[in-house]
Amino acid sequence: MATAKSGAVVRVDFAFKRELAEKIEGNLASFCYQCGACVGDCPAATYTDDFNPREIMLKVLYGLGEELIGSDSLLWKCTNCYNCAERCPQDVKPVEVIISMKNMMADRGIYPEGVEKVIETFETTGRTVPMSSAIDKQRARFGLPPLPPVPMEEIRALIEPAPAKGEE
Repeated sequence: MATAKSGAVVRVDFAFKRELAEKIEGNLASFCYQCGACVGDCPAATYTDDFNPREIMLKVLYGLGEELIGSDSLLWKCTNCYNCAERCPQDVKPVEVIISMKNMMADRGIYPEGVEKVIETFETTGRTVPMSSAIDKQRARFGLPPLPPVPMEEIRALIEPAPAKGEE
């Protein structure tokens, strides 16, 4: 059992750990031995007071999902830069764990307003940034070809919710 900062005993949330394990490469997070290498080049840890990938991984190890997944989650501060994955001696890929938890929150409808706009844009256009003449001009300036059309049928098939167990 884990002990919270207040000294109270906290029960490990195994359901959270199982759900997370389904989202990533199995029980990947369990191989973290808290060396702190992930913090070294983390821009979010450098420029914010409360983001620390090592502490996030510790909470994951303890199964403290309630502290990580919620409307005020600090996980959205992660820049997805992959520095932590490159530095991790155990190949735990903390960024993949964090992205998986962001996906868990999104599945529950918990995300910042800016993320909601990106999701809506992606679901309607297949791109995370709306196309504009300014983007076309910038691409031409750098000698890049126009962007090809997005295969929306394929994208819709990929993002369509999977059937619930037993409905297959």
